[in-house]
Amino acid sequence: MRYWLFKSEPFKWSFDHQKKADAKGQEWDGVRNYQARNFMRDMKIGDRGFFYHSNEGKAVVGIVEIIAEAHPDSTAKDGKWECVDIKALMDMPEPVSLDAVKAEPKLKDMVLVNNSRLSVQPVAPSEFRLICEMGGLDPDTAMTG
Repeated sequence: MRYWLFKSEPFKWSFDHQKKADAKGQEWDGVRNYQARNFMRDMKIGDRGFFYHSNEGKAVVGIVEIIAEAHPDSTAKDGKWECVDIKALMDMPEPVSLDAVKAEPKLKDMVLVNNSRLSVQPVAPSEFRLICEMGGLDPDTAMTG
């Protein structure tokens, strides 16, 4: 299993919106960055990810799961963009802010710290575990179900 981070501006698509999509989940559409698209191509069903509110809040607020592997993005007109489908799994009891992530020395190499503009990014298992702990989640539950 691999771990990821999905960034969204809450006024466009918040974790509450994601939770309302229920088990059917939601296409993670609209990504127009080649590196982010390529990360989605690497995702497998069952991989887990953080749902991160960007701009407003700047915090990890929930855990999601990949429920459909990369497929054509329904919002793309040119056919070169792909996306995955995700579903909400659980809230982060205490949102983990970007400032808290940056303040943790063990997370200094995290993509979020070094390339905060990338909307879809990988997260190392050790980083995922630590952020779950920081947010009050049992890492074993969040990482494997």
